[in-house]
Amino acid sequence: MLDDMDKLVHDAFGVQDTDLNMEEEPNEQAKIFYKLLNDAQKELYPGCKQFSKLAFLIRLFHLKCIGKWSNKTFTMLLELLKEAFPDVTESLPNSYYEVQKIIGALGLTCVKIHACPNDCMSYWKEHANDTFCHVCKASRYVQNENNLVDEEDSSRKTKKVPAKVLRYFPLKPRLQRLFMSCKTASFMSWHHDDRTKDGYMRHPSDSPLWHAFDRQHRDFAKDPRNVRLGLAADGFSPFRMMSVAHSTWPVILTPYNMPPWMCMIEPFFFLTLLIPGPSPPGNNIDVYLQPLIDELKELWNGVETYDASKKQNFCMRAALLWTINDFPAYANLSGWSTKGELACPSCHKDTCFKYLYNSHKECYMGHRRFLNDDHPYRKDAKSFDGKEENHKAPIPLT
Repeated sequence: MLDDMDKLVHDAFGVQDTDLNMEEEPNEQAKIFYKLLNDAQKELYPGCKQFSKLAFLIRLFHLKCIGKWSNKTFTMLLELLKEAFPDVTESLPNSYYEVQKIIGALGLTCVKIHACPNDCMSYWKEHANDTFCHVCKASRYVQNENNLVDEEDSSRKTKKVPAKVLRYFPLKPRLQRLFMSCKTASFMSWHHDDRTKDGYMRHPSDSPLWHAFDRQHRDFAKDPRNVRLGLAADGFSPFRMMSVAHSTWPVILTPYNMPPWMCMIEPFFFLTLLIPGPSPPGNNIDVYLQPLIDELKELWNGVETYDASKKQNFCMRAALLWTINDFPAYANLSGWSTKGELACPSCHKDTCFKYLYNSHKECYMGHRRFLNDDHPYRKDAKSFDGKEENHKAPIPLT
């Protein structure tokens, strides 16, 4: 049980090993991790080999969730255990609230943000206490007989059910946790210190975009520990029956500082947003991206982070370099429409568009513009659309 709790803490914080010999005092986030690690190794009472302090609290909390105990009942149980077993008095918290803070430190909580059912706005920041959408005037809560309060009976209390709930999992603490392990922290500089630099593209750090970003933001590139992120988003149906029209959109971030065999595995896929269905957000996805964008702005300015490999605090910064998605989702995330006359993001304003009236479809030509000037296909009108191609390739956007 003690070994299992060690693994749970390391998995929750995304670290693999820990060196507790510190030259500089860790920041607050690192202190939380090391305290949980200490609780995972601390016996519930002297001589107890079955439960650690953390293991027992997690088991109790699990029973509360399964049995649907009230918070007050859970606090009463803690008081009874402390009264009946004096040996565990120091190990057990005094109330459900204190237990919740310990469990929350593992990263098992998320921020729930209500949203308009028509994807117009989120009830966040200055709109946190609003009850109606500012755009479409739709109610924040589900309107039915069970949760409508009778105006004449003010004593009647009902629980209001939100029409739509966005689940947001903060990114900053998870990036900080990557530096709390000596082994993981050293890999955060792999792209700079250990990758093969022979001109071949084996890793995103070999790409022209990565180098162009480093040239443009030299202060960011100065510290190789600063995090480069990729964002993946797409919809899926959480139900097995494909006939059910439902689309839930996860937004996942992954750090590309690490070698390919690490940044492409599950422990380093950070689920950041879970956008609810039943309909896809479409171009209104920016409504749901607001919390993430605010956090990315904060990370661009930097947050204090403890580096276990160098045993010192430093200012960690992060930048989003690119997105990973299919073509329709590309339009939602970038703002460039992938339909109509200018659907090609590479050709942009120089897209060769032709509408086929009989099939009512759009057709995109002009691919021969990307060939060399002396390529035989440029003069081959018969095999293509009856025209020779003499135009130059479009200039790519920066």
